[in-house]
Amino acid sequence: MPSKKPQSGKLSGSWLFLLGVALLYLFLLPVQEEFIHSSFSRFLHMGKELLPVLGLVFFFLWLFNLMGSLQGKAAQLTGNNSGAKGWLLAMAMGVLSHGPIYPWYPLLHELQKKGTRPALLATFLYARSIKLPWLPVMAHYFGLSYMLTLTLLILLFSPLHGWLVENFCESQEQLGPKKQ
Repeated sequence: MPSKKPQSGKLSGSWLFLLGVALLYLFLLPVQEEFIHSSFSRFLHMGKELLPVLGLVFFFLWLFNLMGSLQGKAAQLTGNNSGAKGWLLAMAMGVLSHGPIYPWYPLLHELQKKGTRPALLATFLYARSIKLPWLPVMAHYFGLSYMLTLTLLILLFSPLHGWLVENFCESQEQLGPKKQ
């Protein structure tokens, strides 16, 4: 995929947008001075709040780069001989993973190519249905015993689900080669 580099002498759309907003604010400054000052102070306040979070994100990116091949290590921990450690890791990582699922698919694909068992991938995906931030809300609306029971059952059945998926995939492979 070719990169979209601006041609020499031309500004990219994002720089043009920033320049346009800055010019608009400069144009409105004599007319709406109070609005411009409050807007700029809100911008600075938001920047101060986001700066520590961005710093933490960059710290973790730096830390993961130091750790080297994180995917290779994860594949070793979840390979065919991973045992109970692999199952527990798949369940824990499934519970701890957040956000939309689609960014996880390329990582899971790479782990599968490096030897991660399909059972552990399915266990990870099943355990993702436990959403830690929503547990207090679920407890509030449905009660603590319901929330604990449902969460425990999801955790207990995630390895069974993974095992069933792996056995189904193996039985399909024995029936014949995949058609492409």
